[in-house]
Amino acid sequence: MSHRNIAGRITLSVTLALGIATAATAAYPEKPVRFIVPFSTGGGTDLQGRLLADKLRAGLGQNFLVENRTGNGGLIGAEAVTKAAPDGYTVLMTSASISLNAVMQKKSIRFDLLKDLDPVTWVSNTALVLAVHPSVPARSVKELVALSLRAPSGLNIAANGVGTTSHLSAEMFKQFTKAKSVIIQYKGGGPSGLGLATGEADMLFNTPPALMPHINAKRVRALAVSTEKPTAWNPALPTMNTFYPGFVTDQWYAVFVPAGTPKNVVTTLNAQVKKALDAKEVREFYRQQALDPMGSSPEELTKLIKGEIAKYTDIVQKAGIKTR
Repeated sequence: MSHRNIAGRITLSVTLALGIATAATAAYPEKPVRFIVPFSTGGGTDLQGRLLADKLRAGLGQNFLVENRTGNGGLIGAEAVTKAAPDGYTVLMTSASISLNAVMQKKSIRFDLLKDLDPVTWVSNTALVLAVHPSVPARSVKELVALSLRAPSGLNIAANGVGTTSHLSAEMFKQFTKAKSVIIQYKGGGPSGLGLATGEADMLFNTPPALMPHINAKRVRALAVSTEKPTAWNPALPTMNTFYPGFVTDQWYAVFVPAGTPKNVVTTLNAQVKKALDAKEVREFYRQQALDPMGSSPEELTKLIKGEIAKYTDIVQKAGIKTR
């Protein structure tokens, strides 16, 4: 190889390295940012995404353009982010479904959650509420479990669909209590809540927004929450973890970027999301939606995801649920 070719390659390498270093240290953001929400408009992820996008726009002086890329339980939008340039100009706002999909669709998912996305922050958290139909003669978790064990086939448990947090919480109830209950699958949180309210099912784990209208109208009765600690939404409700240590499930929301995104960009986004979560109007919105703002470090979000994958893998295997 000629000295000229060698010199040319060295020059090209230095130029590329300088370009990468400049991109990593340049003021961020210098142009509009795509804020990918992998679910339809009006849902919990979308509402939070739009709220945070507005706050990021105000805090960083650039547009954060919300783009709903729906399909396959949130995987289409998430996959699009994994394929985007790791430059901070494509951001993902998603939910706990991404860790459930990593378990339920591990044979067909086309990216590695822990390798192809970098965590930014755990945004918020909401409990699943254990509720029963008023005809069920149980006013506590202890009474409900005793009733489930006495019934030859247990109780009918509604669920929001195969592989949802609602479904796997129902499986956890069976595994922790040894009750031979029957799980009835519905197409979403709204239909399952209605199924409980009309008496088609005896009990259900569902998010507060889906159950609050029925609870307020006394069509269903809340007994407990599934988070590790009591929630700000209804601190009087005991936790499942109190009765069955380790019984913890929740619906969480988080922000990610493509793997390899410069650290200064991740740090900037993390700080701005935390700042947004401290805003009075944001906290009021979260209170109304029965959400607890979190605002974690990237490392704490990684720990959460690893724990979720391990937990749900164990539940799925014990239940004999087929993954795809």
